[in-house]
Amino acid sequence: MPRKPSRKTLVNKADKVFSEYIRRRNADARGFTECFTCGKVDYWKNLQCGHFQSRKHYSTRWNETNCQVQCASCNVFRYGEQYKFGKNIDATFGVGVAEDLDRLSKKIVKFSNEDLLELILFYEKKLAELK
Repeated sequence: MPRKPSRKTLVNKADKVFSEYIRRRNADARGFTECFTCGKVDYWKNLQCGHFQSRKHYSTRWNETNCQVQCASCNVFRYGEQYKFGKNIDATFGVGVAEDLDRLSKKIVKFSNEDLLELILFYEKKLAELK
């Protein structure tokens, strides 16, 4: 009988498939997309899945509005450019959305292993539709 995957394994798999989806969803036919905060254009594999509200907040960790494509310079070396990120969220999705995400990030959410499996399957399907 095969072992059930650990919670850590499921979270890592969910992060991986979600990150690929975020980086590919707005890419052009050649696979190029743009950093949400600075506008740098690069191939999706060279970019990262940036989070407006930190990944430590499970309530927004896999939220498609909270997560956008970022270059390593913005996401890592400039600590996510959170101010620019928030302004761009409001400009793209509507005034107050960044504040809503901030509020949402403070809610305590517990994902079961079954929830994580569903999330993985959902984003694997969305990725397959993009390809």
